[in-house]
Amino acid sequence: MILKTDRLYIRPIKLDDKELIFEYRSDSITNKYQGWIPKTIDDVIEFIGKVAKNINIANTWFQLVILEKETNTLIGDIGIHFLDMENKQTEIGCTLNKNFQAKGYATEALKGVITYLFNNLQKHRITTSIDPGNINSIKLVERLGFRKEAHFIESLLLNGKWVDDIVYSILVKEWKE
Repeated sequence: MILKTDRLYIRPIKLDDKELIFEYRSDSITNKYQGWIPKTIDDVIEFIGKVAKNINIANTWFQLVILEKETNTLIGDIGIHFLDMENKQTEIGCTLNKNFQAKGYATEALKGVITYLFNNLQKHRITTSIDPGNINSIKLVERLGFRKEAHFIESLLLNGKWVDDIVYSILVKEWKE
């Protein structure tokens, strides 16, 4: 499976991606709202080993990487959590290398993945979980048409600290490609 957008290729993660993923994922300042910040390359290898090998399997995370077409540079990743098959619900999350942020890449990549989830995998609802301090991610999902559904107070223990969590979602009937 390879998704193509105007400027991007989106494909499943591979072990060969480990160094580039470590390069941007280990930046604890840029990724302060992330639940996973690898300390070593071995952490990335372990992470890649744990993600599902096939897409659309209940109760698994499937990981995609985002590549800039022009340079074939890995610039980020998108995780898809397949919550259950009966209700056709998924959760998504996106991480982008700080050198490629604020250029529309996350919007473009997420549009491609969301369209694939709704049109090809027949999903009904997609959610995302965001730290309320992560204003850029909130603006991103709102721009994509997601609506805020919940704000949970100190509901996640993230990097040793209790933090709030905002849940956004979108239904297939609300999606405008």
